[in-house]
Amino acid sequence: MNAMRDAKHALRHTANLRQFGERIRSEREARGYSLGELANALRVTKGYLSRLERAKAAPSRRITDLIAAILRLDAGRLHLLAGHLPNDVAQILYDHPTEAPLMLREAFAGYGAAPSQHAPSPQANRGMARKLTPGLALGHLYELVNDDCMQWLKHRPDNSIHAIVTDPPYGLKEYTEEEQAKRRQGRGGVWRIPPTLGGHTRRPLPRFTVLTATERRELREFSGKWAELAFRVLVPGGHVFIATNPLVSHLVCIAVEEVGFEKRAEVVRLVQTLRGGDRPKNAHDEFQMVTVMPRSAWEPWLLFRKPCEGRVQDNLRKWGTGGLRRTSLERPFCDVIPSAPARGAERDISSHPSLKPQAFMRQVVYASLPLGEGVVLDPFAGSGSTVAAATALGYRSIGIELDPGFYQMARKAVPRLAALPFNGNGRTFTTARVPVRQDGLFP
Repeated sequence: MNAMRDAKHALRHTANLRQFGERIRSEREARGYSLGELANALRVTKGYLSRLERAKAAPSRRITDLIAAILRLDAGRLHLLAGHLPNDVAQILYDHPTEAPLMLREAFAGYGAAPSQHAPSPQANRGMARKLTPGLALGHLYELVNDDCMQWLKHRPDNSIHAIVTDPPYGLKEYTEEEQAKRRQGRGGVWRIPPTLGGHTRRPLPRFTVLTATERRELREFSGKWAELAFRVLVPGGHVFIATNPLVSHLVCIAVEEVGFEKRAEVVRLVQTLRGGDRPKNAHDEFQMVTVMPRSAWEPWLLFRKPCEGRVQDNLRKWGTGGLRRTSLERPFCDVIPSAPARGAERDISSHPSLKPQAFMRQVVYASLPLGEGVVLDPFAGSGSTVAAATALGYRSIGIELDPGFYQMARKAVPRLAALPFNGNGRTFTTARVPVRQDGLFP
């Protein structure tokens, strides 16, 4: 009897995998992806993806979630076809380890199904559910929260975040309601409205040179406050990437170091923008050979680490953190990354004034989890660039955004940004490209 039941289970599993493969292939072709393009986006080989489509291999939960995100499919349905216990069912079993199995047995008693010898016990289910990160939206890789990150971090459990990648407000002042209203109306304030150049209208830029001594002190205090809260929730060895600006980066750096973080490097994002390089205001003709500030060609990303427990190898074994993920076996993560501004398809998706390109964000987020496991947090999510990059990589992530307008923008933008292919094909991804090898690693 047991052998017959196991055989029926195997047949059902094979049939489900066949449906899984057929669904993936049909959706891939409907969206115009070649086998190689989708494999690159999933960071797997073409051979492995082909085996999935032919029901010759069973996908992991991570791959299933990533396929659902890229092809914009229902993750719960895909998990069922892949033979996975849905996350919401696991959560119910975790919350009600005794009552839930009894209710299920009573509900399906009429079908006469005997309990399988291979069914997970309540204890096993409890262990499985513990792998779910508290607070993550069930059935998804990411969660977006409309909240003050200070309050959110206060209630987050200790040692529950594995990396932070964020672009906080540099001067605090630029994202107040008053200054945002001025920016939208094109009336300046902290936001400098650049002149039209070569027939092209340039986007507003925050002017950090106008910050007063008090405002600079407030920036340092603000940076220290959120860094102190982040220090507690970050696991030992966890890294923090902070986008900043050459004019104020030292203020942020001092505040974060004073909390206890170790400064590890400054990642240079080589990006040619139209910031700086202007002649004196209202005296362009008189001083034609004078530049008030250098034309900006880079953006500093401060890199910190919470101290490890013992050696890095010990910390990696216990917490999965302590180092940075290499871009390949031959090449480590480097501190200089060429990057074009976000434009094209990404600007069509999001109009956030500080939108960072996926080609850059995916490299930084990829490096942040050395073993590819854990939760990435962005306490200043904006329109969700960090969360989108993490989703595209198959990482779990949480984004916190205070501004209701930006939060709604992120809800719409994240799945679309995450769906952009890694290599780009001219149809959907027109920003700077991140080359990916067939083995799924950056060259």
